Amino acid sequence: MEKLFGTDGVRGKAGVKVSAPAAMRLAMATGIYFRPRAKTNKILVGKDTRRSGYMIENAIVSGLTAVGYDVIQIGPMPTPAIAFLTENMRCDAGIMISASHNPYYDNGIKFFDAQGNKLSHTVEEEIEAIYVDDDAIDAAQVTGKAIGKSKRIDDVIGRYIVHIKNSFPRELTLSGLRVVVDCANGAGYKVAPTVLSELGADVVVLGDEPNGFNINEGCGAMHPEYLAKEVLRYRADVGVALDGDADRLVMVDEQGEVIDGDKLMGVLAVYLKSQGKLRHDAMVATVMSNQALDDYLKEHGITLYRSAVGDKNVVELMQAKDLNFGGEQSGHIIFSDFAKTGDGISSALQALAYLVSSGKQASEAFNPFETYPQKLVNLNVGEKRPLDEIEGLADLREEIEEAGMRHLFRYSGTENKIRLLLEGRDARQLEEAMDRIEAFFRRELS
Repeated sequence: MEKLFGTDGVRGKAGVKVSAPAAMRLAMATGIYFRPRAKTNKILVGKDTRRSGYMIENAIVSGLTAVGYDVIQIGPMPTPAIAFLTENMRCDAGIMISASHNPYYDNGIKFFDAQGNKLSHTVEEEIEAIYVDDDAIDAAQVTGKAIGKSKRIDDVIGRYIVHIKNSFPRELTLSGLRVVVDCANGAGYKVAPTVLSELGADVVVLGDEPNGFNINEGCGAMHPEYLAKEVLRYRADVGVALDGDADRLVMVDEQGEVIDGDKLMGVLAVYLKSQGKLRHDAMVATVMSNQALDDYLKEHGITLYRSAVGDKNVVELMQAKDLNFGGEQSGHIIFSDFAKTGDGISSALQALAYLVSSGKQASEAFNPFETYPQKLVNLNVGEKRPLDEIEGLADLREEIEEAGMRHLFRYSGTENKIRLLLEGRDARQLEEAMDRIEAFFRRELS
């Protein structure tokens, strides 16, 4: 059987890998895992704005109630809201139905424990073992008064909005700041404009008309060029783009330039340190982050730890090192004082707080260093052969390292792709090396 869990929960084409029967069985397996640990016998379920969310939500409710769990359904809400509300509402677990930045025809299922943390790989493996155990599934189904119940609550959005607003410094205001926010026709389409408006910003809203199919389509964090155009058109001070489940942030300055994710994290780390709020004067980024971020942080007395790709891996290393800040250059930024996972809206508020307090324009405030040339290629592959079994790859890596370049080759956790990253000081040398690398992997993995 194909492995169920990827880098961030279960994800795939809705109706195929993420089908109604599969979702119901996965919910049953999850309920079986959590029942012995239950304190309230409640599990929270939220979703983004995909049409397939209706199908998967109902299947999950069926699976959980079939094994005796009560379910609270809260409808479209950002992924970080599910993390927060799971703990806030004293639930045993939380489930988010979303494929994040993927197109509408995909969907996914993410899980949180009672503290609002994403499940560890070990727990995911235990749930997956239950999923394939027919005897365990059959034995766990209940009857009569033991069958669970479900109810829908539509007003919990207020709790999350208050929580998000409280993360913004009380002595600051966004009054006088024009902000364009692109909600990607996704889960943040109500929360983000409301929070920014209530904090005083002059808000222009894009991507707030979801129809079930337009999530991430030509908009949001995956297509910041749309936001950039609108920032210029409205002569805004800054632009904020979320992805489909609002756990990712991409920003655009007043000149319509996309702000580099590593530069954004570097600025925010230094800002936190200047306030005495950066725990242990250190942060976590992934192996994808530019070496220039390392060098910039060292200049300011900040240590950078690197994790594997994936915000869950960032959070795990932050917890292991007792840190309160980290993220990915792709836009997952974690301020653990305010959120248990990447939170695009909360992170935007911290960035806007820095912008306001700096008194600078965004193009200056968020451009503290120059990144080294970096090239990333996503290559479609026919099969995901283990990299250590590919003949000649070790020699290729050695050749790249001897040329003074940093490299990272890894398979996507959610798609049939290999991600190829090269970084160095010489852009032309980088291009030539990437051409050789692409040709190598096309030959070996076609």
